[in-house]
Formats: sequence, C-alpha cells, structure tokens
Amino acid sequence: MAVSDPTLDVELDLLRTGARFVIGCDEVGRGALAGPVAVGFAAVNASVLTMPVGLRDSKMLSEPRRELLAPLAVAWATYSAVGLASAAEVDQLGIIACLGLAGKRALAELYAQGVDVAGSIVLLDGSDDWLNKALATPLNVVTRIKADRDCGSVAAASVIAKVHRDRLMIAAHDDTPGYGWASNKGYGSAAHLSAIDLLGPSPLHRKSWLKISA
Repeated sequence: MAVSDPTLDVELDLLRTGARFVIGCDEVGRGALAGPVAVGFAAVNASVLTMPVGLRDSKMLSEPRRELLAPLAVAWATYSAVGLASAAEVDQLGIIACLGLAGKRALAELYAQGVDVAGSIVLLDGSDDWLNKALATPLNVVTRIKADRDCGSVAAASVIAKVHRDRLMIAAHDDTPGYGWASNKGYGSAAHLSAIDLLGPSPLHRKSWLKISA
C-alpha cells in the first residue's frame, strides 16, 4: 500500500458550507473473527490546527506508531469518540447493522461532549452510508472512498478507533488466553485458526463468522 499524507482540504471545503463541525468517521474490526467492531469519530471545526506529524490511515502505520499517534490525534481533534458493537451483537444483527449501532453509540458520546451533531457533516470513509441506516433522524453524511487515506479527520478517527480496539483485545487475554489476541487482534491468522480448532470458540468470537470461515 502506497504511503500517503492526508490533508484537511476536504474538511475545510465542507466547513465553508456552514457546518459547525466536520466529523471524520472510520470503522475498525469489520473483518475480524473475534472482538467488537469499532467506529471512531474525530470532529474538527474551523479553528483546526496543523495535524500531528506522521498522522495517516491506521493501516499505513505500525503498531508502535499508532500507539504514539493516538493520544496526539485525540488532543488535536476538537472532540473524539469511539463506539463499539460486540461480537454477540454482530452474530445477532449482522455486521452492517452493527456498524450503525457502534456509530450511534459514538455519536451519543459526541453529543454528550457538546457537539452539535445535527449541525455538522459526517465525513465517512467508503461508498456506503451505513450510519444513516441506523438513525431515526438522518444526518448530513458525505461518503468518500479512501477518505481514511486522504482526509485528516478520518485518518485521526481510524487511528483512535484502531488503538482503542487493539487495547481491548490485548486486555482480553487474561479472560480468554490461548488465542494470541496481542498479535492477531481477533483477525483470522493461521495461529488464531489453529487455536480455535484446539480450544473451540471463546465468548469473544463471532460464531456465525466461524461457520462462514469454515
């Protein structure tokens, strides 16, 4: 994957339309076999300053770099939040509905922090507006393919959500040892699949996904 530095060009253009905030949005853990799916938000307004040096889409960063950049991204964004939907919820509702559910939970957190969500624009990575599908009152959502690569607020959201979820998976080792969460974070590595064969699924596994995987 080619390395690319994001800019704030898109966010500044959207803010000029009168939006109170542009809320960068990205999801993490969509394709994992275990653990929650996470949706991160990073809200910026017209007073946004230069981004932290080296901030990029989380997939373009090593784990140590993400750990260093996550607190800088939180401090840089005017507001930020992460929402989760559990593996059990993914089994019950499906992944797309759970993206929306996690997004709703993160939006509620932003609202509690004082963000005028209704007066803002959500800049969502990808082409599918899965967020509004979960909301009773639609928001102003702008989808953009590769926004996590090109847009600073979305890159920040991706790093914040990735580090938040990774830390949860690492901490889960104490309750569910043997699956190698620290290295695989719930994704389907060969060692992880072997551990499932040996130990069976844990409460963190998306059991409907294991059937698909098998």
